[in-house]
Amino acid sequence: MRIDKVIETQLHTSRKEMKRLFAKGLVQIDGEIMRNQSFNVDSHLHCLTVDGQVVEWYERYWLMNKPAGYVTANHDKVVPTIFDLFATDDLVAGLYAVGRLDRDTEGLVLVTTNGPLGYQLLHPTKKVDKKYSVRVNARLTEKDVQAFSEGIVFHGGTRCLPAQLLLKSCHDQESEAEVVLSEGKFHQVKKMFLACGKKVTFLKRISFGPLELKTLPVGEYRSLTKHELEALRPFMEGGN
Repeated sequence: MRIDKVIETQLHTSRKEMKRLFAKGLVQIDGEIMRNQSFNVDSHLHCLTVDGQVVEWYERYWLMNKPAGYVTANHDKVVPTIFDLFATDDLVAGLYAVGRLDRDTEGLVLVTTNGPLGYQLLHPTKKVDKKYSVRVNARLTEKDVQAFSEGIVFHGGTRCLPAQLLLKSCHDQESEAEVVLSEGKFHQVKKMFLACGKKVTFLKRISFGPLELKTLPVGEYRSLTKHELEALRPFMEGGN
């Protein structure tokens, strides 16, 4: 969250007073004077003091293994959302899913109150890797691997960035693989395989940047570890 927003929210500071605090060097991050009001701070990684007073606030970070059949929107009148799976005490104001997964797609979703973090992770210039486990209805070959590495072209001329296709098992009626992308076009994975003449029958995101799903059961969520938060630090401070 922006440092001026934290101070405004927690200390109920006016704009005039905010400017005075920064101008006089009364705002500090980890003991260092901070004059950039738009600096992004995180409660897990930074100590913020204003005129010698420690300012406390708390960002939420959850890693969820989304089940099929749920959408990542905060609200939907027709289908269940991932937020229906959260305990009431964990549903704090400002909580949102970073990016989206299709209703029939499973896997890793980062849910947080940290808006700037989501912006940085999803910004096209950051090229954050996302890895998917995928099953298709036909045999995958080295020709498909080459097509992915060169950049799949959709009907209409849209070209995807080069991607990794890692073959796991290949049979005439079904193949399994992993795909690593660094962009996030609408229905991208499904369209990429469709461009190769295959239909996706199962799709699960297993990693997003430094975050990995590992053994988290489907439908459950957990807090990020200190190690994971540290790994996200460059994105939390990416807009500073």
